Amino acid sequence: MFWKIIGAIIVVWLVLTVVVSIIKGVIWLAVAGIVVFLGVSAYGAIKGGRGQSSLR
Repeated sequence: MFWKIIGAIIVVWLVLTVVVSIIKGVIWLAVAGIVVFLGVSAYGAIKGGRGQSSLR
Protein backbone atom coordinates (compact mmCIF):
# COMPACT_ATOMS: atom_id res chain seq x y z
CA MET A 1 0.00 0.00 0.00
CA PHE A 2 2.84 2.36 0.87
CA TRP A 3 4.50 1.88 -2.52
CA LYS A 4 1.24 2.54 -4.36
CA ILE A 5 0.90 5.90 -2.59
CA ILE A 6 4.52 6.80 -3.34
CA GLY A 7 4.03 5.74 -6.98
CA ALA A 8 0.87 7.84 -7.29
CA ILE A 9 2.63 10.87 -5.84
CA ILE A 10 5.51 10.46 -8.31
CA VAL A 11 3.10 10.13 -11.24
CA VAL A 12 1.17 13.25 -10.18
CA TRP A 13 4.45 15.14 -9.75
CA LEU A 14 5.64 14.12 -13.24
CA VAL A 15 2.32 15.10 -14.84
CA LEU A 16 2.35 18.50 -13.14
CA THR A 17 5.96 19.06 -14.23
CA VAL A 18 5.10 18.33 -17.86
CA VAL A 19 1.94 20.47 -17.79
CA VAL A 20 3.75 23.46 -16.26
CA SER A 21 6.54 23.16 -18.84
CA ILE A 22 4.01 23.12 -21.68
CA ILE A 23 2.17 26.15 -20.26
CA LYS A 24 5.44 28.09 -19.92
CA GLY A 25 6.31 27.25 -23.53
CA VAL A 26 2.91 28.37 -24.77
CA ILE A 27 3.20 31.64 -22.86
CA TRP A 28 6.59 32.36 -24.44
CA LEU A 29 5.20 31.54 -27.90
CA ALA A 30 2.28 33.90 -27.28
CA VAL A 31 4.65 36.69 -26.19
CA ALA A 32 6.81 36.13 -29.28
CA GLY A 33 3.72 36.16 -31.50
CA ILE A 34 2.49 39.42 -30.00
CA VAL A 35 5.91 41.04 -30.49
CA VAL A 36 6.06 39.91 -34.13
CA PHE A 37 2.48 41.07 -34.75
CA LEU A 38 3.20 44.51 -33.27
CA GLY A 39 6.39 44.79 -35.31
CA VAL A 40 4.65 43.92 -38.56
CA SER A 41 1.79 46.28 -37.74
CA ALA A 42 4.20 49.12 -36.99
CA TYR A 43 6.13 48.44 -40.19
CA GLY A 44 2.91 48.45 -42.21
CA ALA A 45 1.74 51.68 -40.58
CA ILE A 46 5.05 53.42 -41.31
CA LYS A 47 5.63 52.00 -44.80
CA GLY A 48 2.18 52.10 -46.38
CA GLY A 49 -0.20 54.96 -46.92
CA ARG A 50 -3.87 54.97 -46.09
CA GLY A 51 -5.59 54.58 -49.46
CA GLN A 52 -3.13 52.16 -50.96
CA SER A 53 -3.75 48.46 -50.87
CA SER A 54 -1.51 45.82 -52.41
CA LEU A 55 -4.29 43.21 -52.35
CA ARG A 56 -6.56 43.28 -55.38
